[in-house]
Amino acid sequence: MYQILIADDHPLYREAIAGVIGRAFGGAAVVEAEDFDSALAAIDHNDELDLVLLDLNMPGMDGLNGLIQMRNTAPDVPVAMISAEQDREVILRAITYGAVGFISKTTGRDKIGEAIEQILDGQVYLPADIIRSGKQAGTGAARNDAQSLDPKLLASLTRRQLLVLEHMANGESNKQIAYQLNIAETTVKTHVSAILNKLEVHNRMQAVLCASKINFDQYLHR
Repeated sequence: MYQILIADDHPLYREAIAGVIGRAFGGAAVVEAEDFDSALAAIDHNDELDLVLLDLNMPGMDGLNGLIQMRNTAPDVPVAMISAEQDREVILRAITYGAVGFISKTTGRDKIGEAIEQILDGQVYLPADIIRSGKQAGTGAARNDAQSLDPKLLASLTRRQLLVLEHMANGESNKQIAYQLNIAETTVKTHVSAILNKLEVHNRMQAVLCASKINFDQYLHR
């Protein structure tokens, strides 16, 4: 049974997210906190938390400094940001600082449930529009990662691996990719491992950021 902390200063939003969790993960235990200090206290008193959903702008957070402090205080507890923030650079910085996901407050309830499931499955979650957005691609790690990717590395991917990478770039989980490509989820995991190895990146998020600039048609129809 999952135990999830919802840290947000809006009680109605905490209630809505608790409802999403209840529908998606029957029997899950939800802990609530209304500010950063109470969130830290909840973590200190509960050593079995599976995930923290942390509002970026609630009292006491001081922006991403709150995330950094929480990661330093409880490095073994996964923390996902949940916020109305739309700045791509801020979102990517949150991932750099140790967040395992960034869920927009404008996301529909079903999609939020899928995002939490993806995170609990050990994957990093970012909204697809943030991954592929070019509006602010001139800043941050996404531009550098995309530019540093050697075309020869992409050429080394098989067609199936390219298809898996394309779906990864769309923000899909392994389960969603398996359904879309009609293959087993274990096969998707094998392809993901091979993709990371061939692209010479260390994790899924680096691969996704690299893929955000790829013209997949060019490689899939070669």
